[in-house]
Amino acid sequence: MSADGDAQSEPIIELRGRGIVPGTVEAEALVTRDPVSGFGGIDVATGTVIEPRHELFGVCFTGKVLVFPGAKGSSGWSGFFQSTRLMGTAPAAMVFNVVTTKAVLGAIVTRIPTVVEAAPDPLDVIRTGDLLRVDGDNGVVTVLRRATTARVHPVASIQ
Repeated sequence: MSADGDAQSEPIIELRGRGIVPGTVEAEALVTRDPVSGFGGIDVATGTVIEPRHELFGVCFTGKVLVFPGAKGSSGWSGFFQSTRLMGTAPAAMVFNVVTTKAVLGAIVTRIPTVVEAAPDPLDVIRTGDLLRVDGDNGVVTVLRRATTARVHPVASIQ
């Protein structure tokens, strides 16, 4: 950090993978080791994980870089994530390693920068709250600043 508290100019770490949706975004990471389910797993109106046994139950992913192993569940996964785009509750970007048609199609219809198959493994390197740059054009994920503490807070209105 510089004397005025700004992030370092040099990246902390850079991961290289394959970009599948173009664009570049900088946002805070939200990391889970659990695959994400679309149908029955997310609330598209709030951008919140609603699957009761998921480690992110009650946590909002809107505007975050969703870092996860991959999708699980039905082929409706992509439709649910497209709905988050239409409702303004989508993640800012996605980073995942288990490439399936439902996850790739979901990223494409959500129209957010997406990097897959990155190395080193994003789940081993990235922490919730880290500031990331996701470059879907070049398949690069950069950790710009480390989180001081993990900030995963459930949404109070989950029913």
